Amino acid sequence: MHVDQLNQNEIEAAVCILKKHDPKLGEVIDQIGPCRLERRAQGLAALAYSVIGQQLSNSSTRAIRFKFDTLFENDGFSPQRLAETSKEELRKAGLSLAKARCLHSLAEHVLSGKINLLKLEEIDDEAVISTLTQVKGIGRWTAEMYLMFSLGRLDVFPIDDFAIRTAMLCIYDFPEAGFIPQARQTADRWRPYRSIACWYLYRYLGMLRSNKRQA
Repeated sequence: MHVDQLNQNEIEAAVCILKKHDPKLGEVIDQIGPCRLERRAQGLAALAYSVIGQQLSNSSTRAIRFKFDTLFENDGFSPQRLAETSKEELRKAGLSLAKARCLHSLAEHVLSGKINLLKLEEIDDEAVISTLTQVKGIGRWTAEMYLMFSLGRLDVFPIDDFAIRTAMLCIYDFPEAGFIPQARQTADRWRPYRSIACWYLYRYLGMLRSNKRQA
């Protein structure tokens, strides 16, 4: 998958602002080191991969993506080819029936012009989310992942992301019952660079899990 480095000068400046506004996050930043937030490929394939990865571990996602890619290795990947690939074929690649239906619906929205993937670059974050969530099976989280990692938007806060929630509970010691309002209040200090803060939360949780495996 093609990857572009975002403007490193802007990211470095943003990291300094985050450390100033949130000392606890600053401690995490010091542990992790420089931010390597990258902009990945855009388009139908990137969205399909996001759907495939919903509520799955990284290893399971990789295994299914490999099988999924083999379905299109001869004729290439396109909205038309995806629409023509039967639900049974998608199920054999490891997708659930719900995800197979979602991908068919996504292909149909693109083919009909209801979703113009090229124009997503030109509209604001909430408009992108509204556009993508027209597709049954694409929720706010999937749209937010596309915003962060494909469109390179720097102020996204996927509050429903399990990894973000887990990392914030560890760092800030929030009570479970009051997590949502306290998390939103904390994340307001990260504006307009919440995506960069979330990148550090993902890396922090990964570091904790790695340390636990090595213990």
